[in-house]
Amino acid sequence: MITVKFLGGAKKSFSTDKLEIDQSDISIKELLEILLSIKPENTLNLDIENILIAINGVDSSAMKGKMTIIKNNDVISIIPVIHGGTSKRIIFTISKKTIQLMEIKGHKNINVNFLDALRTNFPKLKIQAISSNFILNLSHAKKIFYLSLTSQKNNALLSNKLEIDILMRFALTSQISDAINTVGIQSNKNFILVAIGEKKQLDALHFELSLHSLDVFSKDNYSFLKKQFKISKKQLNSILSKSPLEDLLVEKATLLL
Repeated sequence: MITVKFLGGAKKSFSTDKLEIDQSDISIKELLEILLSIKPENTLNLDIENILIAINGVDSSAMKGKMTIIKNNDVISIIPVIHGGTSKRIIFTISKKTIQLMEIKGHKNINVNFLDALRTNFPKLKIQAISSNFILNLSHAKKIFYLSLTSQKNNALLSNKLEIDILMRFALTSQISDAINTVGIQSNKNFILVAIGEKKQLDALHFELSLHSLDVFSKDNYSFLKKQFKISKKQLNSILSKSPLEDLLVEKATLLL
């Protein structure tokens, strides 16, 4: 006997959040075939090529993928991966480093201890939290990461840790305490979780946090950032580009000492 838990949109495919399957010692591939054969005809299709699967909380991609064998009493969790339009995560590469962004919904129990726990559970990843208010868009984020990664390569970080350097550049301050207090994780406030490392570890982190995640960059922070950093219309008009606020934020982050 094995237990299959459906998370997110997968629940709509089976009109339930859990099924008991009277089989064991089968592969994930065989389990998916069984699930497709018993799925109600009048429910949403389950796209088995775009789902994350965990066995007893461990991402199957970190094991043998669809050939992983499921044993008696195992608990299998299935959650769809969203593609197109807004997304629950964004992955890209800069300077040969794979970076994942997820926006996490704030909660009173999600604070700096939550971040420390993630770092303990995923020691191979570099993890940081940036207040959702302080990132203008994906292009802004990528340029800041490029600055930090280039500084790391040149032994010119603002701090002795890459994660702190990233925080300081989004906060536009050379003071670590100011960066943490202004841009760092705070209870009940949404934040962008930045993770840098190998794809399998990023997948596992995404799976663990999927139920807390929101669509990335769904909020317009233009007015907030202008006010926060006291950027005037005159300053913006002096920059000849299609995205003057973004360019000004990156310029200020570049000049931090």
